[in-house]
Amino acid sequence: MNQRTNSGLINDANMILATDFYQLTMGAAYYQYNFENNRVENDDIAVFELFIRKYPKNRNYLIFAGLEQVIHYLENARFSEDTIKFLKSKDVFKNVDKSFFEEYLPNFKFKLDVWSMKEGTFFFPNEPIMRIQGPMFHAQLAETYILNVINYQTIVASKASRIKNIAPDKILLEFGTRRSHSPLAGVYAARASYIAGFNGTSNVIADFELGIISSGTMAHSFIQKFDTEEEAFDAYYNIYGKNSILLIDTYDTEKAAKKACKYGNSIKGVRIDSGDLIKHSRKVRKILDDNGCDKVIIVASSDLNEYKIQNFIRKNAPIDAFGIGTELATSRDDPTISGVYKLVEYNSIPKIKISEEKITFPGKKQIYRLYGEEGFYKEDVLMLENEKEPVNSEKLLIPIIKNGQLIYQNPTLSEIQNYYSKTIKKLPGNFKKLEESHNFKVRISTELIDLTNSIRNKRERLE
Repeated sequence: MNQRTNSGLINDANMILATDFYQLTMGAAYYQYNFENNRVENDDIAVFELFIRKYPKNRNYLIFAGLEQVIHYLENARFSEDTIKFLKSKDVFKNVDKSFFEEYLPNFKFKLDVWSMKEGTFFFPNEPIMRIQGPMFHAQLAETYILNVINYQTIVASKASRIKNIAPDKILLEFGTRRSHSPLAGVYAARASYIAGFNGTSNVIADFELGIISSGTMAHSFIQKFDTEEEAFDAYYNIYGKNSILLIDTYDTEKAAKKACKYGNSIKGVRIDSGDLIKHSRKVRKILDDNGCDKVIIVASSDLNEYKIQNFIRKNAPIDAFGIGTELATSRDDPTISGVYKLVEYNSIPKIKISEEKITFPGKKQIYRLYGEEGFYKEDVLMLENEKEPVNSEKLLIPIIKNGQLIYQNPTLSEIQNYYSKTIKKLPGNFKKLEESHNFKVRISTELIDLTNSIRNKRERLE
């Protein structure tokens, strides 16, 4: 059956085509070259590394996220009869041998070796966060999907980490689905922010499928539906009782807070979504406390970000929980990340990319993290894979997949969050500030520098 429709919907069976077209034209060219020269895939082994070239603005570190979705793709993406028929119909592939469509693609399965940092690891520019090795066609085809997933979840997790750093004792809720760039992005935003220490999300499918607790209050439309706020509050409370969080800024925030006091401590909280949140929260806290509602929490929302929340905390605003939406799910202050996927070795020969200031370190590499005083990390060392491991260090790239088979036990999301929480404490505090830029020391080994210079000089002589 033809899976193509005009509805704009995407069929999961076509996941393998979630890529750039040039990955497929390059892949077919690799196949055709091998076919014409009697080469097999084992004669065509590539190593790619994924890294970030530079920080988004005001960032001093990044948080790696998205590995689990990459694993799922590499384990499950296949060429179906329909996707093969579709590709075969493209005129650009007319010179590719029919065996590509009749034998190779129907039996295709990613047969890659994958090394990766653990999700929740903090890292810095030019450090490999993933290494992919395998037949050139396989390693090339994986590029677009891997970059898409890792780039997005990493930038959201990094944004969430900044917020968690300045509000470690507050309840933090991800509210960004309606402003995320697709429904799936909303789920990924919930996942990435949870990894970086958030407590929950508004996204229900993230709760259903990922186990991230979903929560919510009410919209202004719920209040407006009734003739009075009292009627609206009563209707909601009669259903949800102790789980009720009442929205109090539809008309007059302080008057609504007084109306909410009738329920005493038998409601969970009140939410303020507009106006001067510092001023309103102080007045509302006093109203609640004066009326015996000392256990009722105050939730704030309304285009919040790390800078606004930092200001609230510095001014001791009595806000217990923050709902962060647009600014988090879109990383609004800097919504892109310069993640790249570069060839570093081909058939055991180190490869380099040189174009103006963009130099890619050649060869298979490992990143080591060294401890300093009092348990804090003091520097990272980027080395060739076969170099001797530094003392008092830990290896950050670990084996995940071997020849297409998963050899890594995927942790639960809670385990990933716990790992993040444990390791981020070892990052010195000056790197966690919002405005200042600090460069964590990433040292390049002498052997790697020598190899880079040697290959670069050789390339210059050839040119």
